[in-house]
Amino acid sequence: MDYVSLGKTGPSVSVLGLGCMGMSGMYGPADRAESIATIHAALEAGITLLDTGDFYGMGHNEMLIGEALKGGKREKALLSVKFGALRDAAGNWSGYDCRPKAIRNFLAYSLQRLGVDHIDVYRPSRLDPDVPIEDTIGAIADMVKAGYVRHIGLSEVGPETIRRAAAVHPISDLQIEYSLISRGIETEILPTCRALGIGVTAYGVLSRGLISGHWQKGAAGKGDFRAMSPRFQEGNIDQNLALVEALRQIADGKGVSVAQIAIAWVAAQGQDIVPLIGARRRDRLAEALASRAVNLSAGDLAAIEKAVPKDAAAGARYPEAQLAHMDSER
Repeated sequence: MDYVSLGKTGPSVSVLGLGCMGMSGMYGPADRAESIATIHAALEAGITLLDTGDFYGMGHNEMLIGEALKGGKREKALLSVKFGALRDAAGNWSGYDCRPKAIRNFLAYSLQRLGVDHIDVYRPSRLDPDVPIEDTIGAIADMVKAGYVRHIGLSEVGPETIRRAAAVHPISDLQIEYSLISRGIETEILPTCRALGIGVTAYGVLSRGLISGHWQKGAAGKGDFRAMSPRFQEGNIDQNLALVEALRQIADGKGVSVAQIAIAWVAAQGQDIVPLIGARRRDRLAEALASRAVNLSAGDLAAIEKAVPKDAAAGARYPEAQLAHMDSER
């Protein structure tokens, strides 16, 4: 495994991170024992960055990671935690809370669930429209001074918010969706991050499995986010799967999988971009790890661009109600 600095002020991290959200029900039922085994396998392979959110499974994901890190494994992991998203007892989303006193509360609960004394990268999951970003970052900065947080990150915010946040405290990275079919960051957000020395942790590099090469039409069951995701809906899914088949021809020509090509493409966009792999099984993790051996030439990149042109995907990356909360989409 290779390692890079997460932005100019962040920690050294593995060039691939493990996104743990799918281990807590967002994509349907997950196997707890297999999830823990996957985290262990990732750590053994040299992956250090584990990404979660305190609202994933209403705390389930943090407790799962806490269990996986027992027995001296905490030293191998860098924990990236998002906070601020509010849910009700039925699992519905009900907005965001990034007030300073709420942050102190969220952090206390995360430390307890994870069973750790500090979090390596702490970040608001979205911009709270009722709280200036300066207040949110200032509150986390106080937790840095107190030793409970090591670095501050951002998630799904636009250029102006990034600049305002960075003026308060050094920002290690922006976590945001980035893949072959989600390239909105390239126009303004990525240049802003690079100008400020802020890294990018890219989630959704396989577009929630859509461009993994494994997805089949109609596979989303009860409790699966993809059942309501626009890109998986009738009227969009056929066009998107056609893009996957075009990508498969390139992958077959190189003797690799579609998922490996898709991950390698994100990694090839710059050393300041760390793809987060949403594997919840060891076989999917192994496939993702093998993407490190995929070398994309200029010819390969041109062929991929032709097969999956920018903005070729049908449908938005989130339902409209969720896009309305995303500063990065404004």
